[in-house]
Amino acid sequence: MADDGHKQDGGAAGPARRLVRLELDEPDAPRRTPEAEHERAIAIYDLIEDNSFALVSPSGDTLDGPFCLYLRAEGRHIRFDVRDEADAELVQFYMALGPLRRVMRDYFQVCDTYYDAIRTKSPSHIQAIDMGRRALHNEGAEILRARLDGKVATDDLTARRLFTLICVLQSR
Repeated sequence: MADDGHKQDGGAAGPARRLVRLELDEPDAPRRTPEAEHERAIAIYDLIEDNSFALVSPSGDTLDGPFCLYLRAEGRHIRFDVRDEADAELVQFYMALGPLRRVMRDYFQVCDTYYDAIRTKSPSHIQAIDMGRRALHNEGAEILRARLDGKVATDDLTARRLFTLICVLQSR
């Protein structure tokens, strides 16, 4: 999953405002469904290929990277461990999941419905469920961006993918 950041060819962010590595720290991860593992793998791959991520200093200035990010679920929080390209710690902070709980619960339910529908429902029914899933995904990404405000500057697409990964960390 590592990327040296030098292969970028015109993505949304320059090499300094991006993640070049992302890892989920999951020492006690339960076995997930194949669909959940697929979502995890795609989110990490897509995130590394195209993202916008920068730290925000206490004065409000944006600090450039490139960055490595380690995410870990710790109780009702997600630990963000941001490091430089040489893996030296830059900052760690915790984000409470309370504001995301409702949208995550709804997102999990719609995803389950979506995966069931893929096997048995018509394309129009699947499309309707997928629209609801996307709306919840967008809502989760908005909440996440608001929660990260003042710590991390990111774009909508990167926030969507980070929301997916936070959901993966919370899935049991």
